[in-house]
Amino acid sequence: MPVLSKAEGMGFSGSSPDNATIQSQQQEEQEGKKFLDNLSNKAVACSKLKDADFEKIGEYFMGQSIGDTSRHIAMNEMMKSMMGQQGEEQMHVTWGKRGSGCDTGTKGGGNPMMGYGWNDMMGWGGLGILGWIPMIGFWLLLILGIIALIRYLRGSAKTFGRDKTPLDILKERYAKGEIDKKEFEEKKKVLV
Repeated sequence: MPVLSKAEGMGFSGSSPDNATIQSQQQEEQEGKKFLDNLSNKAVACSKLKDADFEKIGEYFMGQSIGDTSRHIAMNEMMKSMMGQQGEEQMHVTWGKRGSGCDTGTKGGGNPMMGYGWNDMMGWGGLGILGWIPMIGFWLLLILGIIALIRYLRGSAKTFGRDKTPLDILKERYAKGEIDKKEFEEKKKVLV
């Protein structure tokens, strides 16, 4: 397949791919559709398909999701610039296997571009409902911590803003040892 310049592939140029590139991309997508139709009609089994076949199925899925051959070509070029040729091809293979339903035995396929499936989406290892327990516990602790912090701050604000009575100040001075018992009793009589 002819290659666009990096700037064209990233969408920085107003030029579009040439007709040969567009025809090649469309042909690859049509081959992918044929493989997918054969799988749907049970004319071929998943085990009989090779990675190159799944790559074409992935190209078909990507073409359908993007909806425009020129943008699909530009997206492929952008992925090549980010992941290299092999990474871009592997992304299509993985998409082809998953989209066709042939990738039932692996979890994620090791391709972070395509994610790791619904069971592993939050990193809980496909444990089902048990995988959600740590996440629920985390959020519960976080919420309880916020509530405790609000209560603490509210309580310290009350004591901070409260005016002390003269008797409270006198008791504090006596407790600190600033005045003796005799002086405390005399001043207490005056205040009360």
